[in-house]
Amino acid sequence: MLQDNATPHWYVVHTYSGYENRVAANLEKIVENRGMGHLIFSVKIPTETVVDPEDETKQEERKLFPSYVLVKMIMNDESWHVVRNTRGVTGFVGPGSQPVVLTDEEVANLGVESVLAALPYAVGDHVVVKDGPLKGHLADAVVEEISPDNKRVKVSASLHGRSTKIELDAALIAPEE
Repeated sequence: MLQDNATPHWYVVHTYSGYENRVAANLEKIVENRGMGHLIFSVKIPTETVVDPEDETKQEERKLFPSYVLVKMIMNDESWHVVRNTRGVTGFVGPGSQPVVLTDEEVANLGVESVLAALPYAVGDHVVVKDGPLKGHLADAVVEEISPDNKRVKVSASLHGRSTKIELDAALIAPEE
């Protein structure tokens, strides 16, 4: 029925209304119990945080696509059968029984899978501020720490003659030439 594919892809699974969390939990439990981590890698429910316009201190998690769950998996007969027969699942999105793979662009737009940007420097490297309000004001800046998502960098630098630790956006700094 389905051909083995050694590359994991994202697929959309349709669920009964209100069963998204149960389906995700059941799939994660099945993967753990049956040792299927080599076939089913991730289960996500795309959500967004919505702020109440009347009371801005209240925030609510809202499902972007009610009745749908995203699954990153290697599609073969075994993995298809496990997902398809999970309680609450009505089927894969796609014509007939053929699931459709989400494109890389679709996955990126959904924000389901974050891709770490490669940085041209590492902890201990000397860097310069190439943009922003501190451009030209930091002397002898050394990378102390890089955030797990590679978006923020802590540097130790001389600012007005004093050694100072500063957290900057990773896009604002570059390796010292």
